[in-house]
Amino acid sequence: MKQFDLIIRNGTVVTASDTMQCDIGIAGGRIVQLGHDLGEAAQVIDAGGKLVLPGGVDAHCHLDQPMPDGLRMADDFRTGSVSAACGGTTTVIPFAAQEKGHSLRAAVDDYHRRAGGKSVVDYAFHLIVADPTEAVLNDELPGLIREGYSSFKIYMTYDDLKLNDREILEVLSVARQEGALVMVHAENSDCIAWLTDKLGAAGNTAPKFHALARPMAIEREATHRAITFSELVDVPILIVHVSGKEAVEQIRWARNRGMKIFAETCPQYLFLTAEDLDQPGYHGAKCVCSPPPRDRSNQQVIWDGLADGLFTIFSSDHAPFRYEDAQGKKPGGQEVPFQYIPNGIPGLETRLPLLFSAGVVGGRISVNQFVALTSTNPAKLYGLHPRKGTIAIGADADLAIWDPQREVTIRNEGLHHAVDYTPYEGLRVTGWPVTTVVRGKVVAHEGEVMAEAGHGEFLPCGLPEMARPRYRTSGGTL
Repeated sequence: MKQFDLIIRNGTVVTASDTMQCDIGIAGGRIVQLGHDLGEAAQVIDAGGKLVLPGGVDAHCHLDQPMPDGLRMADDFRTGSVSAACGGTTTVIPFAAQEKGHSLRAAVDDYHRRAGGKSVVDYAFHLIVADPTEAVLNDELPGLIREGYSSFKIYMTYDDLKLNDREILEVLSVARQEGALVMVHAENSDCIAWLTDKLGAAGNTAPKFHALARPMAIEREATHRAITFSELVDVPILIVHVSGKEAVEQIRWARNRGMKIFAETCPQYLFLTAEDLDQPGYHGAKCVCSPPPRDRSNQQVIWDGLADGLFTIFSSDHAPFRYEDAQGKKPGGQEVPFQYIPNGIPGLETRLPLLFSAGVVGGRISVNQFVALTSTNPAKLYGLHPRKGTIAIGADADLAIWDPQREVTIRNEGLHHAVDYTPYEGLRVTGWPVTTVVRGKVVAHEGEVMAEAGHGEFLPCGLPEMARPRYRTSGGTL
């Protein structure tokens, strides 16, 4: 009987801290040995000349999320997970979203039904808390956290999702009590509404005005307010999809005061600008997301934050709406004013190649930083490490084998999502994942899906050590 199910030989193995030449022995879906001359296996992959990285963990993506007003996301757990696998991602964490007036647990049950038997990669759930009633705060949310849903997102904007300041404080208090992590979408809703009304009254409704309705000051104010709430409650928070300088300055200010404020950014803030919303006709709708892309000087600020450790994680914020679709970017089949365009852009499959090419090959970050930002840190932040996010004995055999020299021109026709465009069309990148392994099984190779739907497993998440309050043992303000 052969000792291993799979051996990956001759690759350069990279983790968040180390780079080494070794082989990887896999049995029962786990990494069981690292070394040389490991013997025989039922399957051997020669990774000579390639990098072997921990599979990506995309900790901020939206798949088959219920939408209001006849809208629909293009990707379900099948197409979204295939796209993830072909882009080197082995774990995704989308959102079970509560609707106002409905139960949070009902949202989780519905999301399990949507996910069941479809994914080819492993997955966990974040929660979205949109209606923090007493029942949610006192019963449902604590219970769900203990069952493995240890992170949840709150919104400071969008009428169907936003919480007021008191509600935010109540939710943060539950997170502190239970050891959960709160993700915050930080934009000032009233300011956005006021600017939107002013722009509309002047006839300025094209997609490009989406950026003018959400200037950086709005993100700055909400980021500072969220940080203040975090300080009052003494609980770490994660500011998601940070877009530019002014929010970055607030996070640096908080860090300098010793606060545990984590930050996330996304590809759109490195590769797109507000000019991409000003395409001919209605095509700028393809790049409408919130916060909007800024300008090239702010792209450099984001790169600096990735290089110097300001950002903990790098996620796609994949929000897949088709352009030519009455349930997508053209609601009801119409070109609508910017405030009615569904927010979000696709990016599950392109997240890793974009950052690898411009970051690692471009000399802005090391390959070890790349692994930390895209795999190890999200696994740690959401209670999945060391099972996920690293190459170590006992970890799940989730691996991405990269050809660091391969040049690829991104074309939507070559991607595997169910969206009819990519905002990165025509962009040439160097470095591409050629083989993706999930728990010891090859799920994607050279753009071909090798695993059946349902190979992916649901992952209950532990309590993240990174979310521990500063004064958990010594006593704080509460």
